[in-house]
Amino acid sequence: MKTIGKSNLTFEQILSIVNRLPKNEKPKLAKELEKEVIDTKLSRLMKSFQADDLDLDILTDEVESVREEIYGKQKS
Repeated sequence: MKTIGKSNLTFEQILSIVNRLPKNEKPKLAKELEKEVIDTKLSRLMKSFQADDLDLDILTDEVESVREEIYGKQKS
């Protein structure tokens, strides 16, 4: 497979290249594109869960709060 260095290809040029791929290569390309989308979504999701301001005390307080709420519902 030939590799092209960094260049400014348009979408139409890329589509033209893809259309010239042999049929057995197109599923491979689709899988690679799918991996890229999944990686991007996963990275975005992981970033949304990052929190620099969390520490053990905050987590412990939240856990205790939820436990009290659950215990209160079970007693009722």
